Amino acid sequence: MNTTVTEDPLLFLKPASSVIFDQGTIIIPALSQCLHHEVELGVIIGKKGKQIKERKAMNHVLGYLVALDITARDIQSTAKKNGWPWAIAKGFDTFAPLSDAVVKEKVPHPQELPLMLKINGAVRQNSNTNQMIYTLERIISFISDIMTLERGDLILTGTPEGVGELREGDVLEANLGSVCRLTVNVKRQ
Repeated sequence: MNTTVTEDPLLFLKPASSVIFDQGTIIIPALSQCLHHEVELGVIIGKKGKQIKERKAMNHVLGYLVALDITARDIQSTAKKNGWPWAIAKGFDTFAPLSDAVVKEKVPHPQELPLMLKINGAVRQNSNTNQMIYTLERIISFISDIMTLERGDLILTGTPEGVGELREGDVLEANLGSVCRLTVNVKRQ
């Protein structure tokens, strides 16, 4: 996405109202003319923790899912240009589609999974979690140094290349290998 890789992960928060599930609908809000998709591995926290050491980070994981981080890119671009937070661009209702979760015991190698997004049957993003910039351990440890992670918290871990625009009528199919799948559609408000 033509951005500089930072030493530490960048963080933003999404409200609970942004969550939808399989077969849900992403709503294009009236305030935006440009939504982008980002397929991501989601990590569900199973045990509360603060200042978690990397070597113990995976002890705090409950499971995994495949997620879409939807962004109002036009709003985000204005925010970036002005040094403003991204909360509006990332926080609209329906901007966090999530698959069903899978417990970690069923996913022995979470950083060795295919990660794919198809839109209207065409592959748009296709990578593997082994290409992530930061390890899961690093992400969990870093976040827990800033804020206490609570049971049930969800961390989206970043997206591979291929991010692009969504249009009304699109059907998105995301998968995390054979571990979990997610299908959603897009419509205008």
